[in-house]
Amino acid sequence: MDNEALVSEILEDFKKRQNERKSFEANWQLCMNFLMGNQYCQIGFAGEVEEYEKQYFWQEREVYNHIAPTLDIRLAKLQKVRPTMAVMPSSTDDNDIKTAKLCKKILNSIYSRYDMSNLINEATRWSEVTGTSFYKITWNSSKGDKIATKDGSSINLGDVEISVLSPFEIYPDNTCTQKLDDCQSIIHAKAYHVDEIKRIYNVDVKGEDINVFSLDNTSVGIGGLGYITLSSKVISGVKQNHALVIEKYIKPTAEYPNGRFIIVAGETLVYDGELPFVNKPNGERGFPFIKQESLEQTGCFWGTGIVDRLIPVQRAYNAVKNRKHEFLNRVSMGVLTVEDGSVDLDNLEEEGLSPGKILVYRQGSSAPRYMATNNVPTDFDREEEALLSEFMVISGVSDILNNSTAYTSLSGVALQLLIEQDESRLSPTTDRIKGCIRELGGHILRLYKQFATLPRLFKVMGDNGEVEVVRFMASDISSEDIVFETDTEISESLAQRRSMVFDLLEAGLLSDENGKLSNRMRLKALDLLGFGIWENAQDINELHTKKAANENLELAKGKELKVCEIDNHELHITEHITYMLSNEYKNLIEQDNSLEEIFLKHIRLHKQMKVMEQDMSKQ
Repeated sequence: MDNEALVSEILEDFKKRQNERKSFEANWQLCMNFLMGNQYCQIGFAGEVEEYEKQYFWQEREVYNHIAPTLDIRLAKLQKVRPTMAVMPSSTDDNDIKTAKLCKKILNSIYSRYDMSNLINEATRWSEVTGTSFYKITWNSSKGDKIATKDGSSINLGDVEISVLSPFEIYPDNTCTQKLDDCQSIIHAKAYHVDEIKRIYNVDVKGEDINVFSLDNTSVGIGGLGYITLSSKVISGVKQNHALVIEKYIKPTAEYPNGRFIIVAGETLVYDGELPFVNKPNGERGFPFIKQESLEQTGCFWGTGIVDRLIPVQRAYNAVKNRKHEFLNRVSMGVLTVEDGSVDLDNLEEEGLSPGKILVYRQGSSAPRYMATNNVPTDFDREEEALLSEFMVISGVSDILNNSTAYTSLSGVALQLLIEQDESRLSPTTDRIKGCIRELGGHILRLYKQFATLPRLFKVMGDNGEVEVVRFMASDISSEDIVFETDTEISESLAQRRSMVFDLLEAGLLSDENGKLSNRMRLKALDLLGFGIWENAQDINELHTKKAANENLELAKGKELKVCEIDNHELHITEHITYMLSNEYKNLIEQDNSLEEIFLKHIRLHKQMKVMEQDMSKQ
C-alpha cells in the first residue's frame, strides 16, 4: 500500500471512531460545565452541549453548586492513595534480591523526579469528572544527560517520559471493549501547532482551526489556547493554526509480529513501523497507555465519573432552591390585585407601593390590595434535605467531611465506623488507582530494560535520609514484578498514625530482645510520627554495614585492606561472610581462586582485633 492510500485509510478510520464517540464527548463536556457552575445547559438534538433560557422573565436561575465541593472531598481522600512499592525478586539468589532493591530505588527516583503525585492527581481529576483518564509512558531519546554533540545537536542518554491524557485524545477501535488490552488498535490524536510539528517531525503541514474537544476542523475563530471559558462556561474551544497528529497503535498480529505503529501529521505520513516499546510482560510489545477509571461501566470502554451521577440531583436541587426563593419573593413583595382602569398601571409597575407613597385610584372603584399568601410550604425544606443527603449517598462521602461538623454525641467507635464506611464506598476507585500505579512501575522498568544500554546515575534518598547515587544499566534490571509494601488506607491521618506508633511502643513490639529501642528503630519511629529524620541523623550500624559492603567490592578487585580500630568488627565479619556465601562470590572465585585468601585474611584481622578489644575491656 502506497503512502497516500495509507494516509487516506488512517484518516477514514479516525473519522469513523470520532462518530462512534460523539455521544461520550458531549457527556464529558456536560460534566465539565456542571463542575464549573454552568448548570443550565443540556445535550441538544444535534448531540452538542447547548444552553437553555428562562421560561419566564421572573424566574430565579441561580446555581447552588454542590458538585464542586463534593468532588473536592473525594479528591482530598483519593490523594492519600500512594502505596509504597517494592519489586519482587525473580528468585532467592542474592543477585536477584539486590537487583530487586535496585529496581525499587529506580522507581523511587523516577517518582520523585517526575513529581508523580501531581501526575496521579491530574489523572484522578480527569477520571472523576469524565470517568476515564490515561497515562502515556514512552521513551524520549532527547531527554536525559547529554553524552555528545553531533552537527551542533546534542545527543542524550534518553529517558522515560510520562504524560497524562484526557479521554478526548484517545480513540479505541471498539467502545464495547472494556479493557484497554482487549482492543486491537488504539488511536491517540492531538492537535499541535504547525511549528511544533515542524520541530518534532521535520515536515511542513497546513494549519487549521481545530476544536479541542472533537478534534474536528472548524471555521469558527474563537480564542486560541485550549478550551474556551467564558463566565465559567465550557461550550466549545478552538486552537488556531494547528494540525492534527494521529498516532495509531496496532497490536501484534500474524502479519505484524511486533505490532504496527503509524504516525500521520495533517495529511502527511511521518512514520510506519513496528511498535517501538517492549512494555508488556514476557518481552511483548503493546500499547504505551494505562487506563484509569473512576467507576467501571460493564461492557463499555469508557468509565463513568461521579459528576455524571450527580447531575440529576444537582438539577433538582437548583430547581427546589429557586422555586423556594420565588415563593419567598411573593411572600415578601406581595402580589397586587387592581381593578381595571382604577390606577395608573405604568406608575404602579415602575415604583410599586413604596413606603409613604400616595396612591390615587378612580372614585367609586375598589382600592388595590395584596392577594393573600401562605407561608413557605415545609415540602421545600424536606426536599432540600433529601437532595443534600442524596449528594452524600451517591458521592460516597459522609457529612463528617462535607459539613466539617464535630459529632460530639457519637462515640469514637461510631465515628470510626462512619469513616470505614466511606473507605469501603471509595474502594472501587482506590483499587483502580493502585492498579494504575503498579502498572506504571512495570512500564517504567521495562523501558529502562529496553533502552538503558549505557550506564546512568540516579540520586535516591536512602532509608536514613542520606542521598545515595545509584549506578545501573539495562542488564541490571532482571525483575519487573511490582508489589505494594504497604496498603495505604485513605482515611489514615497523621493523628491516627501517631496513635498507632505509640501503641506499638507501649506494647514493646518495636523493642529488641533486650527490651531496648535500637537507634535505627528510634529514627524510624520519629519518621512515622511525622518528624522526619532529625538532622539527617544516620544509624551507626547502617554506616558500618555500608562500609563493609564497600570493602567487599575492593577485596573482590584483589586489594588487601587494613582493619580500622573504629570498625564494628561483629557487623563487618557478618557482612563479609554473607558475601562469601553468595553466588556472586562463587562466580568470582571460579575466575580467580586467589581472592579467597584475601577475603579470609581480612576476616582474620577483624577477629583478632575483636579479641584484643574484648581482652582490653576485661582489664
